[in-house]
Amino acid sequence: MSNFPQDLKYASTHEWVRVDDEGMATVGISDHAQDALGDIVFIELPETGVTVNARDEVAVIESVKAASDIYSPISGEVLQVNDAVEDSPQIVNTEPYESGWLYKINPSDETELDDLLDAESYAEICEDD
Repeated sequence: MSNFPQDLKYASTHEWVRVDDEGMATVGISDHAQDALGDIVFIELPETGVTVNARDEVAVIESVKAASDIYSPISGEVLQVNDAVEDSPQIVNTEPYESGWLYKINPSDETELDDLLDAESYAEICEDD
């Protein structure tokens, strides 16, 4: 069974967002998504400094099963990427909500967070998959 931390917001496309006290948002893929992908073997992350819009394709994750596009759940400037997951993509399989995050973004419109799902609503979507 997948894990859905209550402090996160989720996109229906299986990305999660955690906003810290300074307003910086960390983005990754959910436990459900990494489980569906299987063993992750390659990750292509966005470039730092680029501005993305919500629902833009920003990254690609390849597993032994398939390649999957990753979409930005919110708009903003990409400030940092997690180089560790490019070097060791399996981190996303083992720790999708901690060291397996993908990138950090400075949100340009915090109201977009209101359009995302809470843990309970996201879990319901995953049950239908």
